Amino acid sequence: CAYTNHTIMSEALEKWPLELFSRLLPRIYQIVEEINRRFILEIQSAYPGDYGKVERMAIIYDGQVKMAHLAIVGSFSVNGVARLHTEILKNQELKDF
Repeated sequence: CAYTNHTIMSEALEKWPLELFSRLLPRIYQIVEEINRRFILEIQSAYPGDYGKVERMAIIYDGQVKMAHLAIVGSFSVNGVARLHTEILKNQELKDF
């Protein structure tokens, strides 16, 4: 699938508290955990020793499930709602991806 991001502000990207997500959606949480585990292995392989990149890109980090990161990892294509929006995302908010 493709993901279209609708905000350029990182603070507006949806994040779920880990405890709430895992309690309300236990099986989905297990699947997201596995996706996150595999993605972190990919990051570590591509950027050995760059723990900051792992922190910035992880789907699950610091007690939160980052929904935009999950959407990016699970999509074949990512874009913003306009060309300028896409450029801002690529160069600022989501530049690690």
